[in-house]
Amino acid sequence: MHYVYSLKCKEGYYIGCTDDLKDRINRHAKGNVPATANRLPIKLEFYLAIENKYKAFEFEKYLKSGSGRAFTKKHF
Repeated sequence: MHYVYSLKCKEGYYIGCTDDLKDRINRHAKGNVPATANRLPIKLEFYLAIENKYKAFEFEKYLKSGSGRAFTKKHF
């Protein structure tokens, strides 16, 4: 499975995709991910499990777009 996830950061949100959600969240929380290292603390807001790797990355890309951000605000 591949996971598309959203983190609530000190400043804003972070959208990501991974095949090992627990490890990835731990790496974010420890400051080992450059994109969120200066935005700690983080909190997992939501995640979606998607079987197809390419569909997961496409959905991550969509959530990072303008309409994807509007979708996230409306539904989460």
